[in-house]
Amino acid sequence: MMKQLLLTLLLFPFLLNASAQEVSDTTFVDLSELSNAFAYDMRYATENNFLKEQVYDCPKCLLRKEAADALIKANELFREKGYRIKLFDCYRPLDIQKKMWEIYPNATYVANPYKSGSIHNRGLAVDLTIEKLDGTSVEMGTDFDFFGEAAHHDYNKLPYEVIENRLLLKNTLESVGFRPISSEWWHYNFNSPNKYVPANTPLDCN
Repeated sequence: MMKQLLLTLLLFPFLLNASAQEVSDTTFVDLSELSNAFAYDMRYATENNFLKEQVYDCPKCLLRKEAADALIKANELFREKGYRIKLFDCYRPLDIQKKMWEIYPNATYVANPYKSGSIHNRGLAVDLTIEKLDGTSVEMGTDFDFFGEAAHHDYNKLPYEVIENRLLLKNTLESVGFRPISSEWWHYNFNSPNKYVPANTPLDCN
C-alpha cells in the first residue's frame, strides 16, 4: 500500500501536466479581450488571401495565453517607438490547414497538416506586421502570404527602409520570446511551439 502511495505521489506532477495539456488543447484566449491596442487585418476572414475565399467565420485572433501575454509586451515596445502590431492570422484550426495544403502543398510556405501541422494549429504562431499609430502602413517589401524569395529573411535586394523595418519587427519580437521562420518575414512562433498538439477547435464567433 505504501509503495502504491509513493508511486502516485511521484507521478502526480506528470498527471497534472497531462491533464492541463488536454484542457489547453481546446482553450484559447481572445487577444482583443486582453488589449485594445492592436490593429487587425485578419485575411482568412475575408477573400483577400491566397485561397481566394473566406475560410474563417469571424476575424478573431485566438492564442494560448502565454503567447498573447508576450505579444502584448512586444506591442508595448513598438508603441514606445510610434508603431503598433497589425495581425493577419493567429490560431488556425487543423481543418483549415488541410484546405491550405490541398491548394498549395509546398512545405516551405504551408505546413503539412498530415505530419506535424502548423504552429498556428497550436495557438503559438502569429502572422503580423507593424504600422504607425495613425494607421499608416510600414513598407515590408512584399504583401502577406507572398510565396517567393523576396519574403525570405535573408533576401537583401530590398530598399534600406524595408530591411530596417523587417529588423525592427524581428528584433522586437525576439526580445519577448518569438522566433521567425526563414521563408516568411511576417510569421513568428512563440518559445516552445511543440508543447501543444495541433487543435481543430472552430473559432468561437459569439
